[in-house]
Amino acid sequence: MLEKIREGSQGPAAKIILGAVILSFALAGIGGYLGQTTEQPVAEVNGVKISQTEFSRAYQNERNRLEQQFGEYFAQIAADPNYMAQIRQGVIDRLVQQELQTQLAAELGLRVSDESVRKAILEMPYFQVGGQFSNDRYLQVIRQMNFQPDAFREYLREDMTRSQLVGAVAGTDFILENELNNSVALQQQTRSIDYLVVAKESLQAGIEVTEQEIADYYELNQPQFLAPEQVSVSYIDLNAATLTLDSSVSEEDIKAYYDQNSAQYVEPEKRRVSHILIDNSEDDDAAKAKAEELLAQLQNGADFAELAESSSDDIVSAEMGGDLDWIERDMMDPAFEDATYALESKGDISDVVESEFGYHIIKLTDIQTQQVKPYADVKDELRAELERTKKINAFYEKQTQMGELAFEISDTLIDAAEAAGVEVQKTELVTRNALPEPLNNPQVVTAIFSPEVLEDRMNSEVIEVGDEHAVVVRVNDHKAATTKALVDVSEQIKATLVSQKASELAKEKARTLYAEIEAGKSLNEVAQAEGLTVRQEAALARQAYTVSPAIVQQAFKMAHPQGAPEVEVVDLNNGDAAIVALKAVNPATEVEINEQQKQNITMAQVNKNYMVFIAALKAQAEVQVPQATQAAE
Repeated sequence: MLEKIREGSQGPAAKIILGAVILSFALAGIGGYLGQTTEQPVAEVNGVKISQTEFSRAYQNERNRLEQQFGEYFAQIAADPNYMAQIRQGVIDRLVQQELQTQLAAELGLRVSDESVRKAILEMPYFQVGGQFSNDRYLQVIRQMNFQPDAFREYLREDMTRSQLVGAVAGTDFILENELNNSVALQQQTRSIDYLVVAKESLQAGIEVTEQEIADYYELNQPQFLAPEQVSVSYIDLNAATLTLDSSVSEEDIKAYYDQNSAQYVEPEKRRVSHILIDNSEDDDAAKAKAEELLAQLQNGADFAELAESSSDDIVSAEMGGDLDWIERDMMDPAFEDATYALESKGDISDVVESEFGYHIIKLTDIQTQQVKPYADVKDELRAELERTKKINAFYEKQTQMGELAFEISDTLIDAAEAAGVEVQKTELVTRNALPEPLNNPQVVTAIFSPEVLEDRMNSEVIEVGDEHAVVVRVNDHKAATTKALVDVSEQIKATLVSQKASELAKEKARTLYAEIEAGKSLNEVAQAEGLTVRQEAALARQAYTVSPAIVQQAFKMAHPQGAPEVEVVDLNNGDAAIVALKAVNPATEVEINEQQKQNITMAQVNKNYMVFIAALKAQAEVQVPQATQAAE
C-alpha cells in the first residue's frame, strides 16, 4: 500500500498539486514577515492607531481595579454585558484622551528628563520593600507587566509627559478672590420663604375607583405584579477549614517532618552586589569597549560608586552607586549570577560580563552565609502546616467519596453527606438573589438553575466555591416566576389609583390657589380659607434637610422679590403640591472661607475647564473608532 502511495506521488498531477501547496505556504510565510498586521485598532487619533494590545492592557488594569474594589461581587457585576460594555467604552475613551494629550505634548515640545523618570521610579511605592526601593522588586513587578526596563521607562516617561501637560493646564487655572468670595457668598446665602403644602392624603376621601380601572391598570402594568422565581435547596457544605481531625499532630510527627524537609529550612547564601551596566542594544562593539575601559579604570583605583553613577545605563541602581541589594541563586541572568558567585571576597570586582541586558562589571559588597533555622523556631509553624495538610488530605478524600455517591445516588444527598461527615442543610423557598452563603456563589447559582438540577431534580456535581471548600446541591422545590392574580393585587392597585387621583387633585388645587394669589389674595388668606397651614423659614439654607428638597430647589431658583413676594407652585416628589412665596434674599453677613471650601471651589473650576479642554482637543482631532469595535461594545 505504501508503495502505491509512493508511486502515485510521483505523477505529474501530484507534483502540480504539491507545488501549489508548497507555494501557498511559502507565500503565507513571507506575508507573515513582510505584510502588515491585520489586527484592527480599537481607535485611530489623527492617524495614530491605538492597538488591541494597548487596549487589552488598559482593560485588564481596569478589571483588576474593579475586582479589588468590589471583591467577590465583581463576578456578578461582570455577568452584566451592558455594564462591561460601558467599562470597555470608558477604557477606549480614556485611551483616546491620552493619545490626544500625548500628541499635544509632542507638539508643544514637552519632555521629561531621565533624572525625573529615575526619581519617579525610586519613589513609587510598588517598587519598595520596607519603605526602601528594591531593585529586585522593581524588576519583578515590571516583568509581570510584560515590560523590559527600557520599555517601562519610556512608558513612564510618556505618562509623566501627559501629566506635565495636564499639570500645565490645571496649574494655569485660577479663581479670583472676588470670584471665590461670590461663590462662597452664594453658598452661604439664605432665603426667607412662606409655603403651604396641599397634601394628597387630605383629598383621598370620597375618591372612587371602578373595577374596570383596576383591571385596566393590571393589564397595562403586569410586570409590577410578578412573583419572583423561588427555589428551595438541600446542600452539602464541605470545608477543610472546619473539618475535625481524627488524631492530632504529635511531637514525633513534627520532628520527623523537620528532619525529612531540612532543606526547606536552610536560608541560602546571599550576596550583595553593585554593578555598572553598559547597554549594547545599539552598538555592541562600542558598548564592550566602554565596559573594558571602565574596568581598566577600576583596576587602576577608580571609585566604583562614582563610575556607576556617572556611566551606568541602569539609571535606577546608578543613583545608588550601582547597588542591587541582596541577591540569591536563580534571581538574575545566569551569566550575571555565575560571575557574582565566582567572586570570593568583599570588594572583589569581576571581569566584563555579558548578559541579555548588555555588559556588566560586578562588585561584591557583602556576603551572608548559608544558615539553618533551628527546630524550636519553626515547630509551631510546622504543627499548623501539618494540621492543615491533614485537613486538606481529609478534605479531598471526603470530596471524592462525596462526589461519587452524589452521582451514583442522584436522588438524595444523605449518603453523600454521611461520606463527607457533615449534615445535609436546607433552605426555605427563596429567590436566587437571597440564597445564603455559600450558595450565593455565581457557579452554584448557575448549577441550581440548570435543567439537570432544577427540572430533573438530580444532584449537582461537586462545585468548588473556594480553596478546599466545595458544595453539592439539589433542588427540593421550585416556583417559577408568575404574575400574581388580579384578585391578589386588587387592593394594592386600588390604593395606587386612589393615590394617583389624589395627587392630581392636589396639584389642581394648588394651581387654583395660585391663581387666586395672582388675582390679589395673599398666601395667608387662601390658606385660611382652605384650612391649610402656612409654614415659615426665615433663613432657608441650600443644605436644609427639614424642608422638601423640591421646595428648597425652587426657592433658590426664584427671582429676587421686588416689593411683593415672588410666588411659585411646586410639585413634590411624594405626590403632594406646594405654593412657595419668596419674601426676601438674605446675603451672607460675613463670608467665611475655610481652606476646604477654597480647595473644593477651585477644584470644581479646574475640573470643569479641563473637561472643556479635552472636548476642544477632541473636536479639532480626527478620531475614528472602527465599526467592529463599536459592535463589540
